[in-house]
Amino acid sequence: MSLQHVVTEKENKLRIDKLLADINPEQSRSQVQGWITKGLVKVNNAIIKANYKCQVGDIITWNTPEIETLDIEPENIPLDIVYEDQDLLVVNKPKGMVVHPSAGHQSGTLVNALLYHCNDLSGINGVERPGIVHRIDKDTSGLLVVAKSDKAHTGLAEQLSNKDVERKYEAVVHGVINHDTGMVDAPIGRDLKDRQRMGIVENGKPAVTRFHVLHRFKEFTHIECQLETGRTHQIRVHMRYIGFPLVGDPKYGPRKTLDTNGQALHAKVLGFTHPVSGEWLRFEVEAPSYFQKLLETLEQMY
Repeated sequence: MSLQHVVTEKENKLRIDKLLADINPEQSRSQVQGWITKGLVKVNNAIIKANYKCQVGDIITWNTPEIETLDIEPENIPLDIVYEDQDLLVVNKPKGMVVHPSAGHQSGTLVNALLYHCNDLSGINGVERPGIVHRIDKDTSGLLVVAKSDKAHTGLAEQLSNKDVERKYEAVVHGVINHDTGMVDAPIGRDLKDRQRMGIVENGKPAVTRFHVLHRFKEFTHIECQLETGRTHQIRVHMRYIGFPLVGDPKYGPRKTLDTNGQALHAKVLGFTHPVSGEWLRFEVEAPSYFQKLLETLEQMY
C-alpha cells in the first residue's frame, strides 16, 4: 500500500528515517531504514538515503512491504471489546496477554484472538501485527485501539505521532512521592549495557511522562500517568529513572517487591479522533481486580 506525508515546518531538517519511524510508531528506525534500502521510500518522487534531511513541503511517499499470507492461527479467546465499528475496535486487554506473536509467544496473543473475532484487520504492519497501531506490555492491562482498515491505521498512527492521543495509566510505585505532580522528560533508547532493556540514553527518542499522586501509603504511592509520547516501556523506565520503580516490575523494579505477577500498571483512559468520521472518542475502564486488591491490601497494611 502506498502512503504519503507532507513535511511540516516542525519536521524541517529531521532525518527521513527518524520522521518515518515517528509516523509509524510500531516500526523501529532500523525497519524503516530497511524500507529505504529497498527503495520503498521516495521524496519528491526520488529515491533517497536514510540520512536525508527533510525540507518543508517535501512529499514523502512510501510503500510498506507486501503483506504475507497469515500463518497465525485464529483462536477463540474471549475479548473485552469496549467499542467496535467498521473501521476500528477498542479492547480492554487483560494482564498476562501478549499483544502480537513473537518468539516464544506464537499463540494466545491478542492478534490470535482478533483474527478469530474479525477477518478485516489493517495490513500495514505485516504478517505478525495485523491491525496493531500501538501496543501495551504483556503484564500491563487496559485499553488498546485496533485498526480494521489501512485508512484507519494511517490516521491513528499520525495522531500518535502528533501526540494527539489521550493516554492515561494507573500505577503503584515503590517509595513515597512527596510532590503532588511531576513530569519526566528524558530520552529513551536501548540500554547500552543490556539490549533486552530500555533506558535513558543521550541519543534516544524524546519521551515525556506527566504524573500526579492519587494516594500515598507508608512505603508506596498510587499514581496516574499521562503519556505525551509512547516509547517502549516508557512509564516503567521513567519512574525507575526518578527513583520510584513500579511495584512488581521484574525488569526495572527492585528484587524485593510485592507479588503482583508483573508490573502494577493499567491503561485506563484512551481518547482519539475517529480517523474516518472525525468524531472524538474517549474510553475509560477501571483497573482489574488484582490492582484493586493491591490497593486495599496497602491501605490495610499501612
